[in-house]
Amino acid sequence: MTRRHFLRLTLMAGITASAVMLGGCGFQLRGIQRQGKIPPMALDGDTRSLVARNLTVELNNLGNGIDEEAPWRLTLSSPTLEQRRLGGEDSGSQEHEFTLKVDVSVQERSSDGYALNNQTLTVISRQRLNDDDLLNRESLIEETRLTLSRRLAQRVVERISALEAFE
Repeated sequence: MTRRHFLRLTLMAGITASAVMLGGCGFQLRGIQRQGKIPPMALDGDTRSLVARNLTVELNNLGNGIDEEAPWRLTLSSPTLEQRRLGGEDSGSQEHEFTLKVDVSVQERSSDGYALNNQTLTVISRQRLNDDDLLNRESLIEETRLTLSRRLAQRVVERISALEAFE
C-alpha cells in the first residue's frame, strides 16, 4: 500500500464518519427539507420588483406557485439597495458594500392573523469597483444587484418555510 493510497483511504474514512455522525445527531442543511411545506400564496405589495419576480420563480420551482385566491397572502415592500464605499476616499479600485433589504409579511386571509409581520430581510455583498472605468463599474453594479435579488428571494423562501403556521 502506497502512502498516497493510505492517505486517500484515511480521508475517505474521515469524511464517511463525519457524515454518519452528523446525520445521526439530526443535522440538516438549512432549507433542504422544510421548503416543500410552503402552501400556495397570493403575492401583494411591490409585485413588479426584481425580488418579487425571483420569488415567484423560487416558489414555482418548489411547486407552490402564486395563486391570487390562496389562503395566505405574502406582502413585499419595495426593495431598497444601499451602496457604501469601504476604505478611504482615494480614486481607483475600491471595495464597496451593497445591501439589499425588503420587508416581508405573511397573513392568513381567513383570520387576518399574521404569521410574519413586517420583518426586514437583508442580503449583503462586497464588490471591488474601479472609479476610473465607468462602463465596467455600472455593469458590475447591475450584476451585483441581480445576484442580490436572487439571494434575497431565496432568503424569503427560507424564512417563510420556517414558519410554524405552515406545519
